[in-house]
Amino acid sequence: MTERKRTPWVVGVSGASGTPYAAAVLRGLLAAGESVDLVVSRASRLTLLDETGIAFRDAHWRDDLGEWLARGADGKPETFARPELDEVRYWGAGDLAAGPSSGSYPVKGMLIVPASTACVAGVALGLSKDLLQRVASVTLKERRRLVVAVRETPLNGQTLRHLVALDEAGAVVLPASPAFYTGATHIQDLVDFVAGRVLDAAGVPHRLYRRWEGELGGSRTARGAGGGD
Repeated sequence: MTERKRTPWVVGVSGASGTPYAAAVLRGLLAAGESVDLVVSRASRLTLLDETGIAFRDAHWRDDLGEWLARGADGKPETFARPELDEVRYWGAGDLAAGPSSGSYPVKGMLIVPASTACVAGVALGLSKDLLQRVASVTLKERRRLVVAVRETPLNGQTLRHLVALDEAGAVVLPASPAFYTGATHIQDLVDFVAGRVLDAAGVPHRLYRRWEGELGGSRTARGAGGGD
């Protein structure tokens, strides 16, 4: 029997605030049966520590990732069941010889969640100061799907120009901007909306939020029923 060829999504986590977005995207990918190659930038480790209390360590990445993915957006531990991580491969941010640094390494595309303005600038300018930026550059040159979930406000002119450059290069620029028509009753609902839109852009099926169906007042109905899907 021929072994199934592994073709993962690369998930890059930069140093912007918004680590719950990354966790929700990772849970969604794994729930959909997708393989994941994970790159966590050095700056994002500080953000993760600040937002969750989790110290992400290269040597113990499985334990740390499992704890992170089990934590809710409100910081409560063990909100979610710890997922199986057999389909996750972790690459250190300083490993420029990693598999995804080459265009010959098969991947479906890359999702940068969240994307800081520094990360946006580096990718737009074609820099490769770390593995995250290098993989993003490779993703663009290979004409693969790149989703950049920028998380910053307000945005200055320089960052806006960088975002336009990414759009023109073929990336999907997806601001981490929650919507309220889904009947959100908890911070996790708002996080899941953004994560769901990232997965939508990647073409990955999910049930993270209630979709708009053309009916006014649907959010109030969903709240009355105890939330969306």
